[in-house]
Parts: sequence; structure tokens; C-alpha cells
Amino acid sequence: MSGPASPPAHDSTQLRPAPLALADVGAALRFGVNQFRRIPLLSMGFALLFVAIGALMFAVLEFGEIAPMSLSLAGGFLLVGPILLAGFFSVSDKLRHGRHANFGDIWDGFRRMPRGGWVVSFVCGLLFLIWITDAGILYGFMVGREPIGFLRLLNIESVVVSYAAYSATMGAVLAFILFAVSAFSIPLIYDRRAQLVSGVVASVRAVFGRFGVVMVWGLSLAAVIMLSVLLLPLLLISLPVMAYASREFYFRVFPLDAERNRPEPA
Repeated sequence: MSGPASPPAHDSTQLRPAPLALADVGAALRFGVNQFRRIPLLSMGFALLFVAIGALMFAVLEFGEIAPMSLSLAGGFLLVGPILLAGFFSVSDKLRHGRHANFGDIWDGFRRMPRGGWVVSFVCGLLFLIWITDAGILYGFMVGREPIGFLRLLNIESVVVSYAAYSATMGAVLAFILFAVSAFSIPLIYDRRAQLVSGVVASVRAVFGRFGVVMVWGLSLAAVIMLSVLLLPLLLISLPVMAYASREFYFRVFPLDAERNRPEPA
């Protein structure tokens, strides 16, 4: 096992978030960049799978001439993002302990994810389906059957702007709920520091207890990933960087006893 060793802590009252500052957001991002630089090929190789899926979905939207739905897909990617983290966590932990990481560690990360983590991931996937269905209904009402390809989308027509604004408002509610539930529950469950209920409770407590800094982190994550999905090749870099940074930010919110005094990442 490549993950950090820690005793089980199934009682959410034992998982109290540490004090945070805006500097922790910047430090986590720098850490993510540094880990990516250590294994760029492995990181981009895993991210390439999701870039390929995204390219296929965009091709379908272009073929169906419903390109504005790409805005909803970009936002919806944040809902399924937590499902991908286990593979990146395993690689990140190997690097954190000075070991060599390979593609087998990605599979090992998913294999060692406890059942509670898969339950949260299932909820993420279910909310994604709800989101895309609602976005499709909204698209039908606001845009209708008018064909709009990606070239026409560049004209920024008023109907597209209105659709984007309404869908973003609708999606932001789902995204916030899911962020509060999964932001820290997934890594806590992955590290076996919590079970499903205690992990979710600790995650929600951390989000509202450190609201300002955590929201800066969450909005930064959302902005980077959504922009990268729309400019798809960027996802090859941004997805692993933000995944590694998420691992570091989690350790700053819920530090392990052995890591409370660890030095600033170089």
C-alpha cells in the first residue's frame, strides 16, 4: 500500500479541520505543479483517457449541432471529478514518500478505495446524470432545435449567453452541495481515517468551518478545470496538477499527526 499510514478515525468529532490561510491554497497549487513536473508522462497518460472521452463528447455535440451544451458538460465534469482522484492519490503518495510511481499505482489507488468512497463516487455520477438531463431540458426550452455548431458558438449570441447564465446558476447549487460532501470525505475514506457517514460529516464541517479559504480553493479548482475542459488539451496538465494539489490541500485541512510540522513543499 502506498498511502500514508494512519489509525482509523471513524468518529467525525476526532476530525477537526486545522486553521487555514489563503497561503495554503497557493502552497497546495505549487505542490501540485511540483509533483506533476516529477512525473509528467505518467500524469498526462492517465489524463489522456479523459481528454479522449471529452473529445468524443464534443464531436457528438458538433454532429448534433448543440454546441452550447459543451458549457454544461464543462461544469458537469466537476461533478464526476472526485471519481478520478483515487488513481492520482496513489501516485501522489508514492512520490510523497520518495518512491517511483508507475501506471500500476493508478489501478492500485482505485483497488484500495473502500466501499464508502465508491458510494460517494456513485452519488457524484448520479448527480452528473441529473445535471445533464436538467441542462438538456433547459436547452430545449431556451435554444430549441436551432442548429448551433462550435463555429457559430464563437459569435456569443444572446440566446447562448442566457442559456449559459441560467444553467450555471442551476449547476452551481448542485456543485456546491457535492463539493461540501465530497471535497474531504473522499480522501478521508481513502486513507481509512473515516467511514462514509463520518467522512461526509467531517467534510461538510470543514467546508463551513473554514468557509472563506475553502471557497477560494473550490472556486480556483472549478475555474481551472472548466476552462481546461473547454480548451481540452489543457486538461492533460491541469487535471493531474489539480488532483495532486487537492491531495496536499486535504492534508493541510486534516493533517496527519506525523505531518503537522512537515516543511513547506519546495
